Amino acid sequence: NLMKGAIEMSDIVSTVSPTYAEEIKYAFFAHGLENIINRNAHKLSGILNGIDIDYYNPQTDKCLFANYSIENLSGTAICKQELQKMLNLPVKNDVPIIAIISRLVEHKGLDLVKAIIECLLTQDVQIVILGKGELAFEEFFTHISNTYKGKCVSIIAYNQDLSRKIYSGADLFLMPSKAEPCGLSQMIASRYGAVPIVRETGGLNDSIKAYVGDSGNGFTFKNYNADDMLYVINQAIRVYKDKNAWTDIQSRAMNTDFSWKVQALKYEQLYNK
Repeated sequence: NLMKGAIEMSDIVSTVSPTYAEEIKYAFFAHGLENIINRNAHKLSGILNGIDIDYYNPQTDKCLFANYSIENLSGTAICKQELQKMLNLPVKNDVPIIAIISRLVEHKGLDLVKAIIECLLTQDVQIVILGKGELAFEEFFTHISNTYKGKCVSIIAYNQDLSRKIYSGADLFLMPSKAEPCGLSQMIASRYGAVPIVRETGGLNDSIKAYVGDSGNGFTFKNYNADDMLYVINQAIRVYKDKNAWTDIQSRAMNTDFSWKVQALKYEQLYNK
């Protein structure tokens, strides 16, 4: 096993988030290497990935219907309105759009989404799903989209341009992964002002902190449980309806520094050891 050999012979074992560095000590995450990893636990280091904040920049992104910034968010209303028109959703600025941009595979937590999506769609929300993956999920989300026309749209595709339009037009971004060593989508969503809802695993746990009053940059749940996820989604919808609270958490999400600047320094310090 080349990974086993690499762990045994290396001086440092670096993973893409601090939480994942701890998780891989356990069998569920280690896929048979847990004993090797625990024997070498003194070598473990976790450094969160970053994103290119110039590439993912709502002020300059040419894919967007309108550009905007943290200081001037007026363009987000245009992005949302034009996204709704493009996807044949009713144009309603006061209805939250919940987005999922993901590979449609089980470890992304989509079985949880599958369990609660119809319950969620009884509320005044709109759901947009973009991605490709396992046939069962593709067929299920296509069926839901056809059943709940005007409330749910599923695009079974990889589309970079459309993903930017969704990030900028959505209000909430759902990422309930079963396992996520780091994750970048929650960082990109934050950059564009789509407030993340994530499960507390791997890099999601390190990058998104739960909204509590005047702190937090997103919404989180711990247990891999559909009811827990739905509870937190409903919390997010309530906060969305409180415009002052919503402005605060959206600003905190957008202001979170997910650039490589800090993380690169951590790598430099690690290598200098």
